[in-house]
Amino acid sequence: MTEPMTDPVTAESALAAQPRVSPALAKGLIAAGAVASLASTFLAWTWTTAFPGNLSVSGYPGGNQVITLVVSVVLILNLLPAFGVPHTGWMAPRGYVRLLRGLALANAVSTWYVLLAIAVELKGLANWVSGSWVALIATGVPAAGAFLLRDDHHDAAPAKLPPRWAQAVIIFVAIIVAMFVADYGITTGFTEEFVGFALAIGFAAWGLNSGGVLSRLTEMTGQNRIATSAAAFVAALLFVFLQTSDQYNTIADDILIFATVALGLNIVVGLAGLLDLGYVAFLGVGAYSAALVSGAASSRFAHTVLPFWGQILIGIAVSIIAGVVIGAPTLRLRGDYLAIVTLGFGEIFRIVVNNLSGQSGPDLTNGPEGVYGVPDLKLFGYDFGAPHVLFGVTFGKFGNYYLLLLVAMAIVVFIFARVNESRIGRAWVAIREDETAAGAMGIHGYRFKLLAFGLGASLAGFAGTINAHLLNTVTPDQYLFSATAPPNSAFLLAAVVLGGMGTISGPLLGASLLYLIPAKLQFFSNKQLLLFGLALILMMRFRPEGLVPNKRRQLEFHEEAVAEAEAHEVAATTGTQEAEAVA
Repeated sequence: MTEPMTDPVTAESALAAQPRVSPALAKGLIAAGAVASLASTFLAWTWTTAFPGNLSVSGYPGGNQVITLVVSVVLILNLLPAFGVPHTGWMAPRGYVRLLRGLALANAVSTWYVLLAIAVELKGLANWVSGSWVALIATGVPAAGAFLLRDDHHDAAPAKLPPRWAQAVIIFVAIIVAMFVADYGITTGFTEEFVGFALAIGFAAWGLNSGGVLSRLTEMTGQNRIATSAAAFVAALLFVFLQTSDQYNTIADDILIFATVALGLNIVVGLAGLLDLGYVAFLGVGAYSAALVSGAASSRFAHTVLPFWGQILIGIAVSIIAGVVIGAPTLRLRGDYLAIVTLGFGEIFRIVVNNLSGQSGPDLTNGPEGVYGVPDLKLFGYDFGAPHVLFGVTFGKFGNYYLLLLVAMAIVVFIFARVNESRIGRAWVAIREDETAAGAMGIHGYRFKLLAFGLGASLAGFAGTINAHLLNTVTPDQYLFSATAPPNSAFLLAAVVLGGMGTISGPLLGASLLYLIPAKLQFFSNKQLLLFGLALILMMRFRPEGLVPNKRRQLEFHEEAVAEAEAHEVAATTGTQEAEAVA
């Protein structure tokens, strides 16, 4: 019987696709290396305490060794689907190889960075000890083993989701774990530890996303929005109870202010598609409006003291008026022309409040000195400036304001979600995609854009009223287009673009990253614009739709990949039908 001839090109391609070593050997290397990496964290990595993190003690992990320990444990657990353990396929619905590669790289890169930092900061490899070499080799072995495996990436099979109550439990657990991870990152005590943490999180997130487990979790959260919102609120509330002082509550407060304003800008930019480069001015309008009627001694209206609710209403009302005044004559412009006008508005606001000192203009804002001495809030007898003990935890000023800002954030998220799903939100999206086509369908573009401008301004003004009391002072130099620290217009826009326009979690994540990274990396203290530009360049190259993309925008940026996937699906369906017909 004659054997069928084999196409040499096909045979060569099949040979090249085979793994260079046995898959069992590669998996064994990953497992052995992960166990050795875990063991290395109980050894000293240097002989001196001059390097931060207490890495000179054997017997228990400290500093960056904790990161290596946790990633090693996660890597070992994610080997279960690779070894075919029953009921573990959900851990890698798109294939386990890229998942293992991401986790192995997270372990290796994070550990190697610390070892390199030891050699550089202490000036020489002589500061390494035997544990350093063990960690270097042990974390490299899983990475080598993972890249010896043949890539098994494939489309995930249709998900068989568990019952609703089980999905809610999974969402709660996942979000609480994410909160503990974020808490660890925020409370890192030194730059080396934070950089190692950031490297590990970045590669691990890539691996989990490539493996498909994050997509499954996203699918669950999309179908259980109430459970997701409740879990996020509980996790954020739990964060403040884990803090023993106001040191990190200060950072968390600033992040919440930044994120709240970014979410308001997301209405203008992400939903309506209006490029606003002076949005931080609306934060200033709200802050000044509240400060002037707060009873501050430096206020022109020191004798007028309104309760906080009255300050909120005035701050929102004045911000809406400012949004309508600037939007009414300019929203007929589009694209770059609108961006230039809004940039001018932001600068005009700062210059005006800087000159309303009674010398070059009316005496209203106290000029460059601003309104200082803004008193702390008192709501229902609760003084936000005084320490309080709640459930056995002492809350200082910034812990108190964290609770208030968390409620404010929940209100803004609720407003955004309801508007996004309404007829108005759909009209904004239509205008963003094609204003001419939207007009042909009966949508009055100018009115809806003005509404977006007014609503976005009101949310920024709402955040500004709280920010005035949090900082106890309001000055013109807090509201710049670009500055060494957010919030400013450039970083607000970057937060929306980086996180993902048109989503809720995107700007929140983008704002957190853009505030936390410069705060933790001291060498970026005067290089925020460099970080801003680099982040945008990388995002436009590798993920133009943002970290948490809107599905519509994700399809827009990956039309070729989607078309190719649909073609493969059609071909597979056609082949199956032909095979059934032949049978």
